[in-house]
Amino acid sequence: MTTVVWFRDDLRLGDHPALHAATEGDDDIVALFVLDEESAGVRPLGGAAKWWLHHSLAALADALAAVGIPLVLRRGSASEIVPAVVTEVGAVRASWNRRYGGAERAIDADLKERLRDAGVDAHSFPGNVLHEPWTIATQQGSPYRVFTPFWRACLAAEAPAEPLPAPDPGRVTRPDPAETPESDDLAEWGLLPTTPDWSAGLAARWTPGEAEAHAVLEDFLERSPAEYTRLRDTPSVSATSSLSPYLRWGEISPREVWHRATEVPGDRSAFLSEVGWRDFAWYTLYHRPEMPTENLDHRFDAFPWAEPDAETLHAWRFGSTGMGIIDAGMQELWQTGTMHNRVRMVCASYLTKNLLLDWRIGEAWFWDTLVDADLASNTFNWQWVAGCGADAAPFFRIFNPETQQKKFDPEGAYVTRWAPESAMLAPLIDLKLSRKRALAAFGEISGGS
Repeated sequence: MTTVVWFRDDLRLGDHPALHAATEGDDDIVALFVLDEESAGVRPLGGAAKWWLHHSLAALADALAAVGIPLVLRRGSASEIVPAVVTEVGAVRASWNRRYGGAERAIDADLKERLRDAGVDAHSFPGNVLHEPWTIATQQGSPYRVFTPFWRACLAAEAPAEPLPAPDPGRVTRPDPAETPESDDLAEWGLLPTTPDWSAGLAARWTPGEAEAHAVLEDFLERSPAEYTRLRDTPSVSATSSLSPYLRWGEISPREVWHRATEVPGDRSAFLSEVGWRDFAWYTLYHRPEMPTENLDHRFDAFPWAEPDAETLHAWRFGSTGMGIIDAGMQELWQTGTMHNRVRMVCASYLTKNLLLDWRIGEAWFWDTLVDADLASNTFNWQWVAGCGADAAPFFRIFNPETQQKKFDPEGAYVTRWAPESAMLAPLIDLKLSRKRALAAFGEISGGS
């Protein structure tokens, strides 16, 4: 008998509940990954994410092969491909780890029902969160809307599940290669950029894959917690964990991060609260599936956003605003597929409040250029900065780029590294005037408050 394990944003062997359950029996196992850019509501990946996915799938294929499990790649609608592969291999079981976006949940629920109707034992398992969204609620049974009480409830709840081990090669039943369904050629998917190839900086900065994810975690945990707390807002030093893309692609699970962090000496609560913030983004998306496209605070539906012009957008996207920390952050993003978290907030505030441009414009650019862009965190954090999201920063909290640079990059190390020419540029806008304009615009939707 055969089990199909459907991989999605969980490109690992360790702490993979669906894979672990499959290896507990005696079934042959076929791993399946579907590049779904066709299903309604499923957002096609951005360019940087595609680069990461290519290399992550290559690493996953090697890791699965080492334990005797073939990886089958298919491109198209998951609703059509998953049942087709199940039929091809004559599978009696299918399993996957859960997703929490609205469109993805609908696809998965429909597939589970159809497979079960066809006599296939289809099961889903906990996905890439510490606590599944429906397990945390207020005393009234409603979802939390503010992070601090949400996180307090998480800490009071049962601890995240212990990570599951990777499959033991000696226990995996190896399917007959002659019976393994055909797989697409990864190279033919065209996930890597060609002309021009802009990915050199990504390759220099990152090594995708499960093995590297654990190495990055261990490297971070070797540093003192005090160093993280003291330096995490300083963009010129490597004080943060750099785990976000590995968590986004599920090359390491948040449960593995949680338990490993609590095993080492020192107070890791500040770091773990950031993992909790990621959970809160998925929690909010689960309860508010409209979040990727709609303002969570509907007052902002009437917000008088400015009309974007090509010159202004280009200056922001490619770091030529004349604001050093903004230009450095946008250059870091373009060259490496990431940006320091403090600087992300400053750049997002500048776009939405100083330039008065719709947060969805910035979110779309980050979606295309970040290696760690996921549907929950990217949209949640953009709405948070713009003032229209869950537990959002007050709209009048407008980050002053000059003040932020003096406070967090006082010696100019970060700006000098990424945008040394910024100091020679005339500022794109006047910060004081643009702040007044933003507050006046907010007054229009808040009754002057």
